[in-house]
Amino acid sequence: MNNKKNKEGKTKHQNLTQAIINVFKAEQDTALNYKQICAKLNIRDTSGRNQVIKKLHQLKAKAKIEEVDRGKFKLIKAIDHYTGKIDISSRGTGYVITNELQEDIMVPRKSLGQALNGDEVEVYVYHRRRGQQPEGEITKVIKRNKTEFVGTIQVHEKFAFVNVTDHKVQTDFFIPRKMINGAKDGQVVLVEFIDWNDKQDSPTGSIKAILGEPGEHDTEIHAILAQYGLPYEFPAAVEKHAESLDTSITDKDISSRRDMRDTLTYTIDPADAKDFDDALSFKKLENGKYEIGIHIADVSHYVKPNTVLESEAYERATSVYLVDRVVPMLPEVLSNGVCSLNPHEDKLTFSAIFEMDASGKVYKEWFGRTIIHSDQRFAYEEAQHIIETGEGVIPEDISLSRKRTTINPEIVEATLTLDKIAKKMRADRMKAGALSFDKTEVKFDLNEDSEPVGVFFKTSKDANKLIEEFMLLANRKVAAFIGKRNPKQTFVYRIHAEPNDEKLTALAQFVTRFGRRLDLRDRNTITQSLNKLLEDVKGSKEQNMIDTLAIRTMSKAEYSTENIGHYGLAFDYYSHFTSPIRRYPDVMVHRLLQHYLDGGKSVNEEEYMEKCVHSTDMEILATRAERDSIKYMQVKYMKDHADEQFLGVISGATDWGIYVEIIANKCEGMIRLGDLDDDSYEYVEEEFAVVGRKTKNTYRLGDEVYVKVKNADLVKKHLDFWMVGAKEKVENS
Repeated sequence: MNNKKNKEGKTKHQNLTQAIINVFKAEQDTALNYKQICAKLNIRDTSGRNQVIKKLHQLKAKAKIEEVDRGKFKLIKAIDHYTGKIDISSRGTGYVITNELQEDIMVPRKSLGQALNGDEVEVYVYHRRRGQQPEGEITKVIKRNKTEFVGTIQVHEKFAFVNVTDHKVQTDFFIPRKMINGAKDGQVVLVEFIDWNDKQDSPTGSIKAILGEPGEHDTEIHAILAQYGLPYEFPAAVEKHAESLDTSITDKDISSRRDMRDTLTYTIDPADAKDFDDALSFKKLENGKYEIGIHIADVSHYVKPNTVLESEAYERATSVYLVDRVVPMLPEVLSNGVCSLNPHEDKLTFSAIFEMDASGKVYKEWFGRTIIHSDQRFAYEEAQHIIETGEGVIPEDISLSRKRTTINPEIVEATLTLDKIAKKMRADRMKAGALSFDKTEVKFDLNEDSEPVGVFFKTSKDANKLIEEFMLLANRKVAAFIGKRNPKQTFVYRIHAEPNDEKLTALAQFVTRFGRRLDLRDRNTITQSLNKLLEDVKGSKEQNMIDTLAIRTMSKAEYSTENIGHYGLAFDYYSHFTSPIRRYPDVMVHRLLQHYLDGGKSVNEEEYMEKCVHSTDMEILATRAERDSIKYMQVKYMKDHADEQFLGVISGATDWGIYVEIIANKCEGMIRLGDLDDDSYEYVEEEFAVVGRKTKNTYRLGDEVYVKVKNADLVKKHLDFWMVGAKEKVENS
């Protein structure tokens, strides 16, 4: 602020109005009087104070500020300022999502200020013409989304910089010498955000942890976890508490539970599973029906409120399944030990027990705590063999014991009966409008050094679907038991909103390129035609692409105390009850269910809604980490096959390159348009294609092409390909 003296010798304070407004902007939530404003503007003379008082009353008259108390003023927030979360694209453009505007506010890279991806910000929106997307600039960062970032450090003599791995972070971090904390040039580090003042081009950070050398396996896996703020070990206090638990089953425990130890019970899980949190029991009844029990590890018996174990489980909220390891929600002594429903051991469980007929109709239901004794542990492959052959002799190549095994005839009969009931329940679910997403899962064969030596695809067979249907039944019935009986009782639901109409229309237009169609007339036609589409594309070159786009079209499932039903499953009531070893919401459901079974009053909804939001957020982070670990392994696998030629399908096209997904292993990489050396190519959006300007040679979405690896970047988890040529040309050359 420039100051001049007038003829009377009094100081004339220049740009005083804007200076006062700037003070109010910096202190938006604070009421200020003229003395406080003068102090902040370093105005000490009487004339200056009088000028401030005069300007305050002028600003009040113009409705720029309001007098909230005698002599105290606050800025009236203009309607051209909004608050929301910013999502920054990899190209540096930000989009602020607000509650007030239907459209996202676009923020150019030069106007991001000090905002980082995910921050809660205030944005000023420029005046715009009708129909234009709102555009603005960030005026304030209200709350940081995260304060720790993964990157590679560049060490200089008196300072260092960290280049952040996350492509959505558009700045590096400046590290003062005293905050380098022993990191060496080129290492992967975890940097903590310290400050970012107006005079700095980059935020100041401090090295919090050294993760290791770039490209090394453990470094990159730990970097993935650190990037999302996910831990990879338990605090000593949590481990100590878990190991000190009394895990014995007392007479009191048994007497307070329904004793199911004499009922035929067994588990079906992946062959490499280390924890078994669900079991099925089966009994024929004299009336010709069946008693079928879904038994879930009683985690809440061991994880008590107001303990370090409870606090850690809540903070993690979920187990994280990376390619080469599991980061569990609970310490191993619980997850793989006392809470795992191991065969031939008495276990404490929480159960949903149903009287059913062969068509899957439920006549009676019972929920409560039980004690069980599993008679058998099955791998999915073993159960699948029984279903496919109807026989109880498991050959040595799929037997868990690696030798020919004869199974108890009662278990064989139970498995075949449960399979028939599951298929009927699934058919009824599909008829009611459920969606069937059987997306192919990419799995890796790893050697003893966790190096990928092979890629294979995991598909869901009848044995998987048998378990899935009975878990769905338990989850649905538990939710309906609470929701129908007393809708006002606070409960934790798993909800799934209807898909966005615009996304559905875009998907319908997209699939026409492959001769497919969607009928969007109403909910029934949408689900029927979508299921038909997903079935028809199985085994086709475009399957993974269409499966992925169809999933993205759907809303995201989440946890909530407000029940709106589950669109994808076509259930009016749904919850998560069946996996408390690996999901915190299931622990909440167990506690609440028992509380209401005991006649307890409704609990605080706001408290549980906060826990639901946290659980959803942590699930999203875990999913991203899992996806990144798959990308990392794919890049690592392709790095070892750089000299090979692969057939792929064009999965995306942009104005900077085309993306190709290799059919044999689902690895996706990019061919830069500048690397297509037979012509100068440009992206034609309406055709989902890139077209050569001279030759008119075209590469379209869904086209099959041969590619080779140009570069495999383990740190960025990114593949660059060379184009070999279109499938027809290469095979006919």
